[in-house]
Amino acid sequence: MIAKYLPQIKNGTSDQFFLMAGPCAIEGEEIALRIAERIVTITDKLNIPFIFKGSYRKANRSKGSSFTGIGDEKALKILEKVAQEFGVPTVTDIHESQEAAMAAAYVDVLQIPAFLCRQTDLLLAAAETGKVVNVKKGQFLSAESMEFAVEKIKDAGNTKVVLTDRGNSFGYQDLIVDFRGIPVMRSFQVPTVMDCTHSLQQPNQRSGVTGGKPELIETIAKAAIAVGSDGLFIETHPDPANAKSDGANMLHLDLLEGLLTKLTRVREAIL
Repeated sequence: MIAKYLPQIKNGTSDQFFLMAGPCAIEGEEIALRIAERIVTITDKLNIPFIFKGSYRKANRSKGSSFTGIGDEKALKILEKVAQEFGVPTVTDIHESQEAAMAAAYVDVLQIPAFLCRQTDLLLAAAETGKVVNVKKGQFLSAESMEFAVEKIKDAGNTKVVLTDRGNSFGYQDLIVDFRGIPVMRSFQVPTVMDCTHSLQQPNQRSGVTGGKPELIETIAKAAIAVGSDGLFIETHPDPANAKSDGANMLHLDLLEGLLTKLTRVREAIL
């Protein structure tokens, strides 16, 4: 299914950006389908290629008591149902090498979390599935260093690589975005995405719950499109305050259409 998207995004040749969006974590079937239906309606209207995002498990949590998932197989089957019902590709994170084949049976894109982007065995396991591999740039890395992640995957025989920027560590509890990284990573001849929500996180809070600045999502997204980002990654939810993961930096679902409408105009203006 994802093959029809790759010609549109490869090397940034598309007139339109693509969108990876959905909830942070799969919380249940009803809400996942509701979010997917709403986004599909919006992206079809605006002619934006859409990949539904949802983590089947959240392995990186500040507190041991934080929500991690509803069960791997249950969540992966929900992602599969989203793809079947709406005809869109899906993307989910994997955290260990043995998860690659399991997740690949259900989704179109395997995502490597930022903290794990240097894990060679994980990158190779993802590459060997033949799926598209989306590698998030570590907060601790330069954009230039992501060329090695691309090399690892391509050397394993998989040329379907996407890179995603999600900000750089700034002190202990904040992130900043260096937009120079977008053209740098695009120079590796792979589609490059800006994660507009995680890049606004405020991690390592004393409460054990990550904070965020969702009011700046539009700013980050506009800037990313202006510098040539091929795609955007946006976590969205109809009730961020009660989302089970990363609600502090999510975009309210009601705001998505207005934002994407503005962004398509920005894209048109720079072509």
